[in-house]
Amino acid sequence: MVTDALARANVSLSAVDAIAVALGPGSFTGLRVGLSLAKGLVFGSERRLVGVATLEALAAVADAPLGASVCAALDARKREVYAAFFTRHAAGLHRLGPDRALSPQRLLAELRPGMVLVGDAPDVYPELCTASALVRSFAAYHPRGSTVAYLGWERLRAGQADDVGRLVPVYVRAAEAELAAARSR
Repeated sequence: MVTDALARANVSLSAVDAIAVALGPGSFTGLRVGLSLAKGLVFGSERRLVGVATLEALAAVADAPLGASVCAALDARKREVYAAFFTRHAAGLHRLGPDRALSPQRLLAELRPGMVLVGDAPDVYPELCTASALVRSFAAYHPRGSTVAYLGWERLRAGQADDVGRLVPVYVRAAEAELAAARSR
């Protein structure tokens, strides 16, 4: 995929000086594979690496008006959603708190009138559509690699490249294997 994308853009890997990668939350395996690939492309080179929160990338495509609150929410399975809240400013998004895993009912209680709700959570949990939030269809409003790249570029411009050895995925909750191990102890 990387080779194909570079070929379509008519760019060689040697011309790439930085890589942005989505950090999650999301699929445990998908996050590990994506971050491992990004780290592999950066190790041993002069390239910089920058991680971007998946929910921030989602909020960035919400088409929210200036001053609006945005809730980015993705299905986390197990009757939970991953959610984060932001405010849109002229300079970009301002994060209002950490990424969290919570029940759809808890998220519904936190949604406010006029807030923009973006992500696949309303598709999976239709009760979220009963809030007075403005729901953006995930089919039309979803993050792309270009969104992650742009947000990564913004972080790089601000001098915020990540340490390749210390950058880890954002899981938000423990993996099922970790929970099972904790229960058996």
